[in-house]
Amino acid sequence: MKHFAITLLAGLGLLAAGCAKDNITPPTSQLTGRITYQNQPLNVRGSGNVQLELWQRGEYNRNKIQVFVAQDGTYSAELFDGDYKLTRLRDNGPWQNNTDSISVTVKGNTVVDVPVQPYFTIGTTTFAKATNAVTASCLVSQLSTSRSIEYVGLFLNYTQFVDNVNVVALTRAEQLANTGATLSGAALANLSTTLNLSFNIPAAAKGKTLYARVGVKTQGVGELIYSPVQIIMP
Repeated sequence: MKHFAITLLAGLGLLAAGCAKDNITPPTSQLTGRITYQNQPLNVRGSGNVQLELWQRGEYNRNKIQVFVAQDGTYSAELFDGDYKLTRLRDNGPWQNNTDSISVTVKGNTVVDVPVQPYFTIGTTTFAKATNAVTASCLVSQLSTSRSIEYVGLFLNYTQFVDNVNVVALTRAEQLANTGATLSGAALANLSTTLNLSFNIPAAAKGKTLYARVGVKTQGVGELIYSPVQIIMP
């Protein structure tokens, strides 16, 4: 009987602990912001490829929170109120490395923009649709001479998530015929002039709504910087 009583008390203790854990109030404050250059948001590849890190020092350890940047350069995280360090990861975006942390005090809904120094920026981009092609015109500005430009590309997709990976599928023949969709080498020798790109619409995409972006690839940098997404109606 004594053994049964001890077992019952232990079980009740575990149940109470489980209930207490389930009743922990979730975080209700939200930290939001943008990745910016000169107070303007920078567009990147989505799907969690570009990230920030939040660190909070506890009594016995430091807790890391991954923060994913959306393709329009915004981010958000639900947090408990408190003091955090916001860190830009090394080699994680189309900008120069700066791993200095930013001190952030979260109290209710808090907005903190994260400044970066890109290698290149894309000016106002205009898109047009002809019968068989989508064209784009833009100016690209070089902000740093430490790295050169590799290519400028025009990318299309069936959804608003479009980048150099998420694009309409092309046959080998269509790829070979789509030389105007990417500019490189001598075509980028003079960035003071407007760049013109043209993407031949593949047969499978004709008559469908498309989404377009221009991206700039920096030599030796994994991620591209992009123009905002533009919807292309059939």
